[in-house]
Amino acid sequence: MNTNTTANPFETGPDELNQLALEECVKRQRLDRRVSVLIMPALHSDLGTQFARMGAQVVMADEPAQKQDIEGRILSSGLRDQIHFAPYSLPELPSDEDGEPYDIIMFRRSLCRLTYSEAKQVIRALMQKLRIGGKLYLSILGLHSALGEDYADADEDVSNRFCELSPAIRKKYAIPGPVCLYTERNLFMLLLESGASVLRTSTTTYGNVKAVAVRV
Repeated sequence: MNTNTTANPFETGPDELNQLALEECVKRQRLDRRVSVLIMPALHSDLGTQFARMGAQVVMADEPAQKQDIEGRILSSGLRDQIHFAPYSLPELPSDEDGEPYDIIMFRRSLCRLTYSEAKQVIRALMQKLRIGGKLYLSILGLHSALGEDYADADEDVSNRFCELSPAIRKKYAIPGPVCLYTERNLFMLLLESGASVLRTSTTTYGNVKAVAVRV
């Protein structure tokens, strides 16, 4: 199996997906319209403040246990009028009628903690939260990343791929429980089967996979 066993799957630094979403926000604001953004999970992301400083209304969503931490960050940002917290726990999504429909949804990594069939249900629900023409920016941990080393379900079809990482990798990256790792084609098909129109997909140098999809 072709895996990258030396690269860190949690890459840091400039992120192309983030940049694309921020550029999309600018384009929509040129139409003189309110831009609404959902970011999930939000704990380790500064995207919420970046979007808010651009004038967007932002929902930062995460596990209920992260509420105090995230609301503290919102308060310290001085952008309480434009950002608020919403709890969620997959496969359930945040319930926030004030923010919907969204122009932009950022969804990172956590989808791999669901089976493929559960992931399809989540993507379908997310697409319904977008306005027509709204975009979903999605990233997920890759089968051909460092996490794929000795991954027992590597040769399984993605619809049946759901198991724990190898003991050494699980300990190194602190990822407990079963996960479904994706190839770029797997992610492309997941979006298509969920009713999304796929605009682009990519695989990072670290082996993770990303996509941009639109609600039509």
